[in-house]
Order: sequence, then structure tokens, then C-alpha cells
Amino acid sequence: MRKKERFEAIIQWFEENRPIAETELRYVNPYELIVAVILSAQCTDKRVNQTTPSFFAKFPDELSLSNASQEEVFSYIRSCSYPNNKAKHLIGMANMLHNDFKGEMPSDINELQKMPGVGRKTANVIASVVFNKPALAVDTHVFRVSARLGLTYRAKTPLETEKQLVKYIPEEKIAIAHHWLILHGRYVCVARTPKCTECGLSAYCKYFALNQKLSKG
Repeated sequence: MRKKERFEAIIQWFEENRPIAETELRYVNPYELIVAVILSAQCTDKRVNQTTPSFFAKFPDELSLSNASQEEVFSYIRSCSYPNNKAKHLIGMANMLHNDFKGEMPSDINELQKMPGVGRKTANVIASVVFNKPALAVDTHVFRVSARLGLTYRAKTPLETEKQLVKYIPEEKIAIAHHWLILHGRYVCVARTPKCTECGLSAYCKYFALNQKLSKG
């Protein structure tokens, strides 16, 4: 199967079987989403969703967060991974959002990345989810699933993965494709023991084909 055909078949399957796919992080505005995404680095969405209600009650906007101390922020996010670094980044992000961007979340990926704690993945999430831009954030799930399916080839970094994926995914489907791949990696194509027998994409999957070949000797 040629790469273009593989992409078309996989996209069609997702469209038919996962017509609705969106972030599992809970938020009500761009400020809450960027906080949640920063907290989600190397941390589960479930844990973040348990953390943010009390956090947002205390820091409902970027101004209140920008005036907080690192120790105070730490006390609210201590159950998330790397709370010291994240506390520092969150305060820095809030300061820049308030002072440099006047409280308006920028839609440009390069502008977003100027804020502390906001790398390309986080910037792509904001651009995609908030502004519906054709941006594809690559996390560990997207990196793993796209490689297993054969959508990427020898991609060694998230950026290489992103470039290979957006080359073949239609622009209007890039935003939802990010969620398709994340959710598939979270619930089906899991890291240690992928649920290949339950996967509707096995017919197009290079990882499954290779395992089948090896099992037959």
C-alpha cells in the first residue's frame, strides 16, 4: 500500500468511526486551556482535570496568576509532574499574556512559543483547538501511533513527525487528526501492549503486519 493510500484509508476509518474527537482536558476559555496543556506535559489528562478546578477557583485569569508566588502556585499543582518548573512557567506565561498580549491569547504559533512553558506542542494545541488552525501537535501518543501505522518513516523527533503527517493529511482535517491519533494511542494503540485484536486499523497497520509475519515464522 502506497503512503497516500494508507493515509486515505486511515483517515476514512477515523471519519466513519470517530467522527467526534476532541481534547479531554476541561476548560472554558483559552487561558484555562493553556494552563491545562502546560500542566499536562508528562502528566495524564485525568490528573490535570483533578487539579484545575481548585487552581482556576484561586487563579481565574492571567492577572491573578501573574501576581501569585511560585510557592503558592506549587501548592495547587503539586500532584502534577514537575510542579516546581510548571509553577515558574505558569507565572511567566501569565505575566507575558497579560503584559505583552494584553490578555488576548495570540493565535500565531511563533508568538505563542514566546511565552514561558509553551513549546511547539502546546502552541499547536492552542492554535488548533482555540483558533481551528491546521496545526498538529505531536505528543508521545501521536509519535508512537503514526510510526506504528506507517504514516511516518524513521521520524526521530516530534517536528519530523509533524512535517511528515501534515504533508499527507488534508489541511481541513489536520486539527481533528491530532485528536484521532492521541485518543487512539491512549485507548487502543497503547505503549506496552497495543490492543491489535480490537483495532479497526489493523488492516492498514505496518506494526500489526510485521507482528503477524514474525508470528508465522
